Amino acid sequence: MKKIHHEDFKVSDTINLSTISTTLDLEESEKKIEKELEEVREKLGELQDTLYAHGKYAVLICLQGMDTSGKDSLIREVFKDFNTRGIIVHSFKVPTELEQSHDYLWRHYIALPQRGKFGVFNRTHYENVLVTRVHPEYILGENIPHINTVDAIDDRFWDQRFEQIRNFEKHIADNGTLIYKFYLHLSKEEQKNRLLRRLDKKEKNWKFSAGDLKERKLWDQYQYCYQDAINKTSFSYAPWYVIPADNKPVARYIVAKTLYDTLKEYDDIQEPELDDKTKANLDLYRAQLERE
Repeated sequence: MKKIHHEDFKVSDTINLSTISTTLDLEESEKKIEKELEEVREKLGELQDTLYAHGKYAVLICLQGMDTSGKDSLIREVFKDFNTRGIIVHSFKVPTELEQSHDYLWRHYIALPQRGKFGVFNRTHYENVLVTRVHPEYILGENIPHINTVDAIDDRFWDQRFEQIRNFEKHIADNGTLIYKFYLHLSKEEQKNRLLRRLDKKEKNWKFSAGDLKERKLWDQYQYCYQDAINKTSFSYAPWYVIPADNKPVARYIVAKTLYDTLKEYDDIQEPELDDKTKANLDLYRAQLERE
């Protein structure tokens, strides 16, 4: 199978999404790719146990992408071998009344994983510079002082919001959260095919919404907003990875391998050693149990 390296997908310079392919040929069958994914996710599961025991880092995985880009199934397949005590998934929907009574980052901050755990954000704080940028009228629902009309939501507003997001990520990174941001890069043609499958397969009808077609008409606006957000917020402490997503098994494998290959570089993540007193009395404890 074709070897891949996580740096090939990492955003380290200004990108243009229209020039980045949504496909990648790994030169192997789908069955073989799924087998490789199984092996990588098993290693990830073992690494998660060590991270949990170590208890000094948290891992935040942010998944973004257009509708049908495969976020839900990626979560299911990549993290299948994780111990449930060590991972939590949050799917952020339309803000609730309580959430809108706070600043837009509040609901994301309180959902952050604690040290020793993985957290997956299915859609993230970036929705606040994506869907709200395409639909600025949504901002009015946040009741921000001095923002009373759409006309007040200018370039300075978005620049400030990007700065707030950068500060948020820098703060949590400085305090032990390892951040991975994955953009599932889907072609418009493949989205069409996946929407048609939702209509054609009865068991998938429930996934379809007429709103998907309305948002699809705004494809170019979303692509611009994604590109701008990625270019303005990809840094060493919180990098973006652009993942070709037209083939779901390939996308899952790239994400899993990127996580494993980068996390194993943290050689300080080790299971804690027993204290000297406990180690000195292991034979005594063993004997006590065997006498029962």
